[in-house]
Amino acid sequence: MWAVPPSLGRMGRILFDTATSLNGWIADEAGSLAWLFAVEGGEAPADGLWPAGATVLVEGSTTYEWVLSDQELLAHPESWQALYGGRPTFVFTTRTLPVPDGADVRFVSGDVTDVLPLIRAAAGDGDIWVVGGGDLAGQFLDAGALDEIALSVAPVALAGGSPLLPRRVEADRLRLVSATAVGQFARLVYAVAPAG
Repeated sequence: MWAVPPSLGRMGRILFDTATSLNGWIADEAGSLAWLFAVEGGEAPADGLWPAGATVLVEGSTTYEWVLSDQELLAHPESWQALYGGRPTFVFTTRTLPVPDGADVRFVSGDVTDVLPLIRAAAGDGDIWVVGGGDLAGQFLDAGALDEIALSVAPVALAGGSPLLPRRVEADRLRLVSATAVGQFARLVYAVAPAG
């Protein structure tokens, strides 16, 4: 693991925690997660299938827009609290997007390295959850800022869609921490080592 500079004190970990199909897709060809919600337990993840201690969430605009639409959050902004709580949510985008009433959404753009100080400041000592997508998580990995990859592998195979992590990552970068069964999901957790 990379060391935290003493002058910064304790910083939370940055986690990419997501569900994936057996064959490595996190959304189907239509950009939908409906396949995930059709799995027993997929519509309401069990304890242990998401990082409950994360104080900040980070996602790309595709993920954000899909959740807004699927959960009808603009029409029912009270549902935001059930999904995200009061945690700040950073959305990487170059566009102007709507925000549900009362939601703490912060739009950012540019290189992950440049935005990371803002995200860390909002997280304080808490963990940062990179919710999706795979390319955004890959950008955190490229920047040497990803500490853990946690996967909930669903018993579903998709014909295509959005890849889990569109990067080549060698075995020397990932160390298996745990592999467990949680309902219908295989839960795999990997520690990420810095690039050599």
